[in-house]
Amino acid sequence: MNMPATKMDIETATPAGTAAPVVAMTPKRPPRSETYARMARETAVRVIPPLVVIALLLLVWELVCRRAGSALPPPSKVFKDTKELIFDPFFDHGGIDKGLFWHLSASLQRVALGYSLSAIAGIALGVLVGQSVWAMRGLDPLFQVLRTIPPLAWLPLSLAAFRDGQPSAIFVIFITSIWPIIINTAVGIRNIPQDYRNVAAVVQLNPLEFFAKIMIPAAAPYIFTGLRIGIGLSWLAIVAAEMLIGGVGIGFFIWDAWNSSHISEIILALFYVGIIGFVLDRLIAGAGKIVTRGTALN
Repeated sequence: MNMPATKMDIETATPAGTAAPVVAMTPKRPPRSETYARMARETAVRVIPPLVVIALLLLVWELVCRRAGSALPPPSKVFKDTKELIFDPFFDHGGIDKGLFWHLSASLQRVALGYSLSAIAGIALGVLVGQSVWAMRGLDPLFQVLRTIPPLAWLPLSLAAFRDGQPSAIFVIFITSIWPIIINTAVGIRNIPQDYRNVAAVVQLNPLEFFAKIMIPAAAPYIFTGLRIGIGLSWLAIVAAEMLIGGVGIGFFIWDAWNSSHISEIILALFYVGIIGFVLDRLIAGAGKIVTRGTALN
């Protein structure tokens, strides 16, 4: 029969002059069921309220628009009229007779190019304006005037300059989204703490090292705020510009549906426009949260 070890047995088993062995205690993990239940509660808190609001809005919309003489179709009729577009977004019959996937893809490609150019130029100009007093005095009044011009007001000028709809739409995206990026970047650069600049002077950082190690990390929350505003303006601008330049794109799809009196198709396209705009905003916000370690505006 095994007897439990006594204190004397332990002391005898441990050589003299050596410390008694330390037993590492691992933290007790909660059961998986509790973890899954907690995740389910957190998901429900985020998902259920907007779903309830959407369901109520759809119900009100259905009840209001089912009445005789209503100018807008109810959700049930919108779904009935656009089932083919919803379940087959990839068809391509040539020309502009394409599924919604191709229209959205064309618009997103224009936004990606125009927005990328505005992000590069906007951050560079914002750094210049924020770092140089003379540049701020010379350029800031010009920026404040140009940023108040509506996006579509640039379209005739761009069509006259480029004589083609594709580069004209990209220019409208660029000129619309660049201003919040410039302004927010400049504000972020001007708000760099003086202590950071003093440390950079003490360790004798060259201008490139100061830009990479001090300036951009310190101003990153402001920069990503400007980038979030810019991506929203880019998506707004392309939808409006495509209504006028024609061709393949979600803006032209909406305008063509209006000319054909297909109101249900317009509502479906607006739904996709809103969803994609939300996703683009979340992507920039997520990137900003990663780069700035959660200090960017959510």
